[in-house]
Amino acid sequence: MTLKYVPSTTRKLARMLQCEGIEFTYSEGPAFRFPDFSCENGGQMLLLGQSGSGKTTLLHLLAGLLQPTKGSIKIDETAVENLSSSKLDHFRGQNIGIIFQTAHFIDSLSVIDNLIMPQYLSGKVIDRKKAMVILERLSLQHKANVPPRQLSVGEQQRIAIARALVNDPKLILADEPTSALDDKNASEVIKLLREQAEISGATLIIVTHDQRLKDEFEKRVEL
Repeated sequence: MTLKYVPSTTRKLARMLQCEGIEFTYSEGPAFRFPDFSCENGGQMLLLGQSGSGKTTLLHLLAGLLQPTKGSIKIDETAVENLSSSKLDHFRGQNIGIIFQTAHFIDSLSVIDNLIMPQYLSGKVIDRKKAMVILERLSLQHKANVPPRQLSVGEQQRIAIARALVNDPKLILADEPTSALDDKNASEVIKLLREQAEISGATLIIVTHDQRLKDEFEKRVEL
């Protein structure tokens, strides 16, 4: 199955992400071939396709959660497929922020402690002040000490965005961030993601089947 690449007219900048000849085959499932594409440092791209199209597989490949059968994925000039498991875990913690479709938190910890968990796991200095600054940016500072189960779905989504930003990632990957939202809330979440990526200077890649987003991104990969 092949994706169609829709190029951007944006002027060329240093590449944060570059994919060449990517293929992936599940042991007892479908095989996927993806087009060559790249995204510049600080750029924003949409990966658009229906269920079964391979878009989530591609996101997992970009995140290093899966290894390509063939091809190369470079993030900030590092070929992630060549990294050992331990080095890949460290690289992911230092460079990639992931926002999953369903937010997962440790319910026994407060919101602020969930936010600093990526710092702990990646070996970075624990910086609660920085986590609070991000919460303030998202207007959630008053929720810092409550357990995640007391948050609304919308608040959990914003906390998931905050957690993805806490390590100052160079690349943010978001999986179906608008799939369960109405038009108003979908627009607000995308606006929030784009704004926070720009503030952080991060490259943003959104994977979705949501056709409402098609015209909001100049650079996209479509099925």
